[in-house]
Amino acid sequence: MKIVIEFYKTRDADDAHAVIGRETVEIDDLDGAIAAGRLLARTLDMPQCADSMTITDANGVMHYSGIIGSEAMNEGRQ
Repeated sequence: MKIVIEFYKTRDADDAHAVIGRETVEIDDLDGAIAAGRLLARTLDMPQCADSMTITDANGVMHYSGIIGSEAMNEGRQ
């Protein structure tokens, strides 16, 4: 299925969210989509490190929204 993964940076002071990246990918299931999102969060060239992501399908239905753990973000980054 085709999904859209959006990456966000959240401001602690007022919980504001800014989209800093968006990717469309083909994936088999939700677990695969979450894994792809975590991998992309580490490897995409975004203006800031994302701290959360959402996964929606082609119809805009949200299937996942969550925080990207700092351990996942720091893997592979120098």
